[in-house]
Amino acid sequence: MTSRTVTLLDVARTAGVSKSTASDALQGSGRVAEATRDRVRAVAEELGYRPNSAARRLRRSSTGAIGLHLPQTATRLDYYMNLAFGAVARAQEDGFDVVLLAPASSMGGTGGASGPVASRVDGLLVIDPEVGDSAVPGLLDAGVPVVTGERYLGLTAAPTGAVICDNAASLTALLDHVTERGARRPAVLAPAGTSAWATALRATAASWGQEHGVDVALRTVPFAATPGEAEETTLALLRADPAVDAVICAPDGAAPGVLRAAATLGRPVGPGAPPAATTHNRKAPTPLLVASCVDGTATRSAEPPVTAVDLRPAAYGRACAELLCDILAGRTPPDTARRHAWALETRASTTAGPA
Repeated sequence: MTSRTVTLLDVARTAGVSKSTASDALQGSGRVAEATRDRVRAVAEELGYRPNSAARRLRRSSTGAIGLHLPQTATRLDYYMNLAFGAVARAQEDGFDVVLLAPASSMGGTGGASGPVASRVDGLLVIDPEVGDSAVPGLLDAGVPVVTGERYLGLTAAPTGAVICDNAASLTALLDHVTERGARRPAVLAPAGTSAWATALRATAASWGQEHGVDVALRTVPFAATPGEAEETTLALLRADPAVDAVICAPDGAAPGVLRAAATLGRPVGPGAPPAATTHNRKAPTPLLVASCVDGTATRSAEPPVTAVDLRPAAYGRACAELLCDILAGRTPPDTARRHAWALETRASTTAGPA
């Protein structure tokens, strides 16, 4: 550590605590156990850590704003817009404005995120952080509290807090549901990428299949796949594997593309759905169950309406903003993780009658 300036992150990593805990321990603030405080101070002395007084003054000042970083694909997805509205409403209750960070702003220019971002906000919300998003490490090391929506799977600094949804459980519920409705060969159109959501869905599709002795047909689509991309993938899937009798589509708003593919191939949607017109010597096509990992306008207004997981995005945004506000106000200690509940909404695409 003597070849360069020792940073607070160096102290935190060596002491085995988060950056925010190390900061509180050294400043005598926050809810830090005495043993932890002593350990952090001993590590700081051993490493020769010298706090930056200007940075300390910056952290203690208030800008009256928090920053919101969304995935780059968020602008065309209903889920993230509803999440953002929920976050704004909750932040305003504590007197904070919300600054939406564009990708370039998130990087803070050539100087990195820590200086420019930290000077403009008191804390940060980073939603669905991707390991491949080059802005995220700088945001996590910006010198202000950071709450992530879902866990960050990267190896850089950990966030101050997180709000987590059990995505493995939600996909398990969908797979259980379609098999209870008669599916024997389900398929999952799982999102690409390195977010916790995408990673959990791909892993769950494989593990559920192994546990139930079912060969789940797994196809990867873009994180924010369009209905057209979902349609193209489903057409290729069903033509190559006609035995597939249920398709669970992960990306927000993409499920109508699965319905279009089913219509193109003459596959009726829903259990016991009336078959498409056939000749007397040709077997009627197998009905197809369709479900989505994200509920929204596209699934509710589809024909037929599509069974989906309601992730309650506005409430999720509120929960993320609430945790950050609680940490900033000292009502909640750093390193807090809160759970967010989801609900399964069953509709005609998987049910024989009214859900």
